[in-house]
Amino acid sequence: MKLALYVKLGAWLLIGLNLLMSFASIWIFMRMAPAIKVIIVQNDVSLEACEEMLAALLLGGGLKSDTSQQIESFRRALERARNNITEKEESNIITKVIQRYEKAFKGDRIELNETVNAILEMGDVNRGAMRRADSKARQLGYAGAWGVVFMAIIIFLVGMIFLRSLKSNLSDPLQEIDSAASAFRNGDTMRRCSLRSPPKTIKQVLTNVNELLDICSIQKPGDQHQKEKSD
Repeated sequence: MKLALYVKLGAWLLIGLNLLMSFASIWIFMRMAPAIKVIIVQNDVSLEACEEMLAALLLGGGLKSDTSQQIESFRRALERARNNITEKEESNIITKVIQRYEKAFKGDRIELNETVNAILEMGDVNRGAMRRADSKARQLGYAGAWGVVFMAIIIFLVGMIFLRSLKSNLSDPLQEIDSAASAFRNGDTMRRCSLRSPPKTIKQVLTNVNELLDICSIQKPGDQHQKEKSD
């Protein structure tokens, strides 16, 4: 029966749309994860290296005492920064630091200032990258939220259309058949099923019910009584 097929198709359509919305939400969160990872892992490493280099310069720069420990700490931090280049500006900055940091530890004020400025510049570059990554993640979040809202509206509209179709194609015809059968049982033999512009499938069902009511209504009372006695 076509009605059953329509109901199944409508139900599967709603299920499919809900699954689509679920997978779309998962995809959006997966797209946000790399942007957040850049903030947490990549740029954070470079910022930590900058802090350690500045601390080493502060503790060892310009002092007459042994600064080998501070220099070694500086070099380890510099190596981490060089192995974690994420922005194109960092290469030139790191080269500048490599060329100047040894003289800075020997007490050259000009080289010390240049080294500190280069490290601060590298920190600014990484913080700018973090802000861009954060902005990208927020944009993806906003777009994803509005996308889910849009899909939810579509599912709501499809659901309303499906319920309206179910009412006109199933609920109303069943109620009409029940009303006609109840009226006939209570003695109203003229009552028949009637709907305004029913679908072709429903119209055929109502026609069949009305034909059965016609057959029952023209049955002779004596025949009915005889049938009851024979039963």
